[in-house]
Amino acid sequence: MGISALTPPPRPEDIQETLLSFPDNRLLIGLCGEFDRNLAQVEQKLGVTIIRRGNQLAIMGNAGVRLQAMEVLQGLYARLEGGKGVDSGDIDGAIRMNAAPVRPSGQIDMFGHQPMEIRTRKKSVEPRTEAQKAYVQALLSGELCFGIGPAGTGKTYIAVAAAVTMFLGGHVDKIILSRPAVEAGERLGFLPGDMKEKVDPYMQPLYDALNDFLPAKQVQKMLEEKLIEIAPLAFMRGRTLANAFVVLDEAQNSTAMQMKMFLTRLGDGSRMVITGDRTQVDLPRGVTSGLTEAERILKGVSGVSFTYFTSRDVVRHPLVARIIEAYERDDGTVG
Repeated sequence: MGISALTPPPRPEDIQETLLSFPDNRLLIGLCGEFDRNLAQVEQKLGVTIIRRGNQLAIMGNAGVRLQAMEVLQGLYARLEGGKGVDSGDIDGAIRMNAAPVRPSGQIDMFGHQPMEIRTRKKSVEPRTEAQKAYVQALLSGELCFGIGPAGTGKTYIAVAAAVTMFLGGHVDKIILSRPAVEAGERLGFLPGDMKEKVDPYMQPLYDALNDFLPAKQVQKMLEEKLIEIAPLAFMRGRTLANAFVVLDEAQNSTAMQMKMFLTRLGDGSRMVITGDRTQVDLPRGVTSGLTEAERILKGVSGVSFTYFTSRDVVRHPLVARIIEAYERDDGTVG
């Protein structure tokens, strides 16, 4: 974010000061961060100057950025009051959400009002961008959702979190996570081991996400009892997936026939989420991606929702967003 190089410098008469007071000095220390690095991040992102004076923070800059910085700092302090931590990602999310358009009355957000979050046994997941917020709403209210966008935007991670919280809440009886076992440089047949050992490396991101949300022993027990199933897409053929939360990850690597097969597995009481990145198709040349075809065919179908992510929604290292933007420019997909 920050102040664009094309933006004229603020006039001296526009640079004023806003004072914020924080009653709990211990929480204020957490807000500022070690060596005031949290304040430095807000300064760098918003183009303001923040000076600590006792239990007050003085924000200097023009009126617009002062107001934004004030709301961000107050929102982060409210997180601390609620017993939550503040890290670099939380600050980035607060700034992104604060910069979004004004929300309709009655909607809740992560920092300004009541928190929107997905709660699991080990941690809570909160949307850090408007696209993530729309995605969470779709996951918790819809039966068939698509999350489409680049790596690092939380598509799969949030979907698995939603699956866990729906299971813990008794809304579904099992969790089914699937991926196409498409090779990206290596052939399955050339890898050592039996079929499970060959396939498990492709499923590892799904195991990683589950272990973030549930204790390892519980994950293992649920896998043994078939309350959680992690399997290649090809293993879905012939099944009816009832009373389950079903996630298909890396859907851009499904064929059109596989995608139709998967979508028609949806049974009573189930929810289905399809995630993918159209720029990372590993299918053989000339084979149509099932994700692309499903997007074309299902647009406008009642009960099917699409959430789109861009490089602006990347919540990994900031360099990841810049890498994605560079590739998009090279492909001519951004202006």
